[in-house]
Amino acid sequence: MLYIGVDLGTSAVKLLLMEASGKIVNIVSKEYPISFPKPGWSEQNPEDWWEQVRSGIKELVQGSDPSTVAGISFGGQMHGLVILDENDKVLRPAILWNDGRTVKECDYLNNEIGKAKLSEYTANISFTGFTAPKILWVKANEPELFSRISKIMLPKDYIAYMLTGVHCTDVSDASGMLLFDVKNRTWSEEMMKICDVKREQLPRIFESYETVGTLKADVAKELGLPESCIVAAGAGDNAAAAVGTGTVGDGACNISLGTSGTIFIASKNFGVDKNNALHSFDHADGSFHLMGCMLSAASCNKWWMEDILKTDDFGGEQAGIKELGENHVFFLPYLMGERSPHNDPNARGTFIGMTMDTSRTDMTQAVLEGVAFALRDSLEVARSLGIDIKRTRICGGGAKSPLWKKMIANIMNLDVEVIRSEEGPALGGAMLAAVANGEYASVKEAADAIVEVVDTVHPEAELVEKYEKRYQQFKTIYPALKEVYGVISQ
Repeated sequence: MLYIGVDLGTSAVKLLLMEASGKIVNIVSKEYPISFPKPGWSEQNPEDWWEQVRSGIKELVQGSDPSTVAGISFGGQMHGLVILDENDKVLRPAILWNDGRTVKECDYLNNEIGKAKLSEYTANISFTGFTAPKILWVKANEPELFSRISKIMLPKDYIAYMLTGVHCTDVSDASGMLLFDVKNRTWSEEMMKICDVKREQLPRIFESYETVGTLKADVAKELGLPESCIVAAGAGDNAAAAVGTGTVGDGACNISLGTSGTIFIASKNFGVDKNNALHSFDHADGSFHLMGCMLSAASCNKWWMEDILKTDDFGGEQAGIKELGENHVFFLPYLMGERSPHNDPNARGTFIGMTMDTSRTDMTQAVLEGVAFALRDSLEVARSLGIDIKRTRICGGGAKSPLWKKMIANIMNLDVEVIRSEEGPALGGAMLAAVANGEYASVKEAADAIVEVVDTVHPEAELVEKYEKRYQQFKTIYPALKEVYGVISQ
């Protein structure tokens, strides 16, 4: 049997066709636009997602027997607010995870409701990207639309609805809404009251590997797939990527270098750090995870290369970087503000340390190192909890760079394991569909059978020592500029 994984990303949807054994048959990507109506805003039209998913699936199964497609599931960009009216029509463009308009609403939640209460109700505090403050923003700024909301959804769940007619979500994606009781895997009654949301406006909750329904007859006909094809709930992109990299089981770690950057630590036990610097979410395997998320990771390199240097020769620009651990230039990668661990929407991308002999190569190196340093900030929080992490898997577009992997191994002092198929959320989605259809007894069983480590980048003692000094310097810069960021954002 064949399984489709749908990775609904920020700039494109990536679709993957997988045999039950884990062999990848085909991959298709379809781009869609993103709009920035005002500084700090970020929106997309959910109908663009659906159009490209449909087009992509048709292309994906060409050359295969579509009647053998037994399941579809997802990894999806998290936190985005999709609202539907009573006829299930989209009411407004989706407000995305990297949208920073909800500063006022976050201040209300964190300071008036209180971080302690939020953590008690949801295991997390409010961040501008989360869904609950977006709901409060719509209520305050678009009251007519707010009054017409019939269903509140997340991005990938809109696609699941269009495929099946079922309003659904999964525990991992719901964990990032600030409406969900992560510990007990259910909607938070307290947060529903705070956000003026009724239970019937929220989707039904599933575990990531559970079947939510089968294809609607008209959709199956259009796509050329059997009506018996199941649709599994899927997971938020980071949990799906963790499944796709085999980051399943207590203490397993994964770093994702996508548009955003994450460090993901699986845990059999529920836990929250005292400052809520890391997100505490449910995992797609039925357990829990801690996650640090920075809003701009590989997107920093894309911005630097394409928008500033006006080149698409990423490898060529990195080829000149030879002296690791000795760069005198630092880059703070806060182009969209920052989430973990600073929770500061006013933070901005910053180069510091340039001199008259600073080169183009130095600044390119600083961008790559800055992302790794910022990810280490979150790793240090996990280490402060007594979690002993020796190795990490890696995925995302940035993981294709040997240089970046070497930097991460030495900046974090971790073995960085490279897997055969660095397909992240798309592969994880296909694996979840296979579990839902009974090909595997559990997500762990699927991960052990499918995910293969083919290389390990080891830290080098000399470089670790050099980067330790640089990291200690790096982590002094943000505190020194925090007030400045507040001033220049006004």
